[in-house]
Amino acid sequence: MKKDPEQSESGIVNPTFYQELAEDRISIEATEGTTGTDQASALPQLTITRPVYQQEQLNDAYRYRKPKRTKLHHELTDRVRQIDSKTCCSTVFPLLTWLPEYSWSRDLVRDLVSGCTVAVMHIPQGIGYALLANVPPVVGIYMAFFPVLVYFLFGTSRHNSMGTFAVVSIMVGKTVLAYTGTTAEDGESEEQRTALQVATAVGFVVGIMQLIMCLCRLGVISFLLSDTLVSGFTTGAAIHVVTSQIKDLLGLTLPSVGSMFEIIKTYIEIFRQITSVNWAAIIISAITIVVLVFNNEYLKVAKRSVIPIPIELIAVIAGTLLSKYLELQEKYAIKTIGNIPTGLPAPSLPDFSLMPSIIIDSFPVAMVGYTVSVSMALIFAKRENYEIGFNQELFAMGAGNVVGSFFSCFPFAASLSRSSIQYSVGGRTQIASVISCGLLAIVLLWVGPFFEPLPRCVLSGIIVVSLKGLLMQVTQLKGFWRQSPIDGIVWVLTFLSVVAFAIDIGLLVGIVLSICCIFFRSLKPYTCLLGNVANTDIYLDTSRYQGLIEYANIKIFHYCGALNFASRAAFKNRLCDTLGINLTEEIKRRKQPDWKPSSAGEQSLKFLILDFTSLTSIDPSAIGTFKAMVREFELLQVTILTAGCQPPVVDNFLRCGLIGDIEKPYCRLFTTVHDAVQHARSELDPIGSSSGNGSTISTITGII
Repeated sequence: MKKDPEQSESGIVNPTFYQELAEDRISIEATEGTTGTDQASALPQLTITRPVYQQEQLNDAYRYRKPKRTKLHHELTDRVRQIDSKTCCSTVFPLLTWLPEYSWSRDLVRDLVSGCTVAVMHIPQGIGYALLANVPPVVGIYMAFFPVLVYFLFGTSRHNSMGTFAVVSIMVGKTVLAYTGTTAEDGESEEQRTALQVATAVGFVVGIMQLIMCLCRLGVISFLLSDTLVSGFTTGAAIHVVTSQIKDLLGLTLPSVGSMFEIIKTYIEIFRQITSVNWAAIIISAITIVVLVFNNEYLKVAKRSVIPIPIELIAVIAGTLLSKYLELQEKYAIKTIGNIPTGLPAPSLPDFSLMPSIIIDSFPVAMVGYTVSVSMALIFAKRENYEIGFNQELFAMGAGNVVGSFFSCFPFAASLSRSSIQYSVGGRTQIASVISCGLLAIVLLWVGPFFEPLPRCVLSGIIVVSLKGLLMQVTQLKGFWRQSPIDGIVWVLTFLSVVAFAIDIGLLVGIVLSICCIFFRSLKPYTCLLGNVANTDIYLDTSRYQGLIEYANIKIFHYCGALNFASRAAFKNRLCDTLGINLTEEIKRRKQPDWKPSSAGEQSLKFLILDFTSLTSIDPSAIGTFKAMVREFELLQVTILTAGCQPPVVDNFLRCGLIGDIEKPYCRLFTTVHDAVQHARSELDPIGSSSGNGSTISTITGII
């Protein structure tokens, strides 16, 4: 027996009516019907009978209320109460979470082997990357000691090998070249600023920036650097590193060419001096590169040894011995490393007067170092099933850079090659880094002067070969382009900007392009017209599916994305283009006194249903435009209905007065698209509708 809706004195349907009706009329019947397509005819069918709900009626029926937000001081108080001393200590010192579970019998041996292997890699890479940063070679070994110990205490990654990193080193090297030399301030006496003073000042500023980012909870800001951007940027930076090593590979001495257009200027200088190359340096460089490539491409691939052969250290020791006993520097003018002091550096304050000048140069260093380190940490954490704290990583790296700047260190980061080796040989925790630091302390205290005769061309060969992984990232361009041409364009433009202009300019270009991609993609959301699958409440894209039902006088427009001040105009234009209507011109034409429909099609559209099930957000500016658009369509005698809005969107509609008055709202809002279609059909054919006042019964038949 059909129920009639009970109405209150104000004319609004009693909310309890819908609850009772839903309880009485919802039924699920499994039958052997033959409705639907041939493929689905043998499947059991589902029939649901329920009221047609407007959103406000459903809210009243089921007493919708917006969750109350906890006041800020209450929220902070609750958080403080939940923190105990143990939680606080484990958050600040993440090693307290894994150290109690550490198996000294099983894991210590793996960490010992891993630590010794990584320590061996630290020596040649530290010396070589220090030269990239234009600072004394021993600084690279300092960076494998002081910042690493700080990271051991505060870092959350158990497998990252921290220390020198090629890209960061060359970025610091650009700043060192720009600010090293004789300076005068305010006409006073001139003073000589050393490369180490500039590098340590950069390290201190980078550390302070990372600590400030940690306090502001900006750990996730690294995700502004997309995989496409990082790939293009690091590949371009690798080109810079290779270019910077060519002078040592050829035994040339090149003048400073500045940071802008550096690669182009460097190659111009190389070709000018090509007749002055040192053939002895070329031969040594070629032998070093061939031996390293043979080891990496044949021995490692063939897995001839369980423990990786420390070929870089072997090359360093062999080059040092040959240079010393064959007197390569005296007889063939081979450039060597030079003085390497013994002992640990005495703590000293960075040059604070330089810091205001290097803030802009330090920011990309802070971002790149943190992003690369977190990216590597996430890879290992996913493999080993543990969590990474983004803000804690900022704190660990910031503290490491600040402490390191007092001990002659420039900014540190995770090394891609060393981290991979540390993990592949079985390293379990950062105890491997502590073991590595212990071995490097011996080198710093007693062994350092042994490497003074080492030819620079040997180190250049080691650096160039180690960059193969970064250089081969160029092969990723094809994949990025296949996934999205826009991503491919970002990669190409970022790479070209880094190579053609400068590293920091390229990073800025890449970030701007990535943000622009997000912006422009939001301006081109997915939209379509929907049609109904027969005997169901399913609505699909008419341009992608065939056999759909499109009801006369009704159009259903689906919008996927956000509506805001930036996208509101694009939304309106896309809607009008899809419907084939020039809204402004059509309104002007219909306002003319002699206007008459030129065809029956001009008056065919009566209801426009906007499917907002995928509308993520809407702001007041977009709602204002939406109100005006509703009134414009009313002038064309077209009623707009909205459907499927999420609760936050509905709340914004209520606050801005788009809905709320059931009797005369700007537009009616329905729970689902099918409810809106049923309402529109009942308005177009009131005789055939089950009831009025929005309580039409909807019968839906679909396949189980």
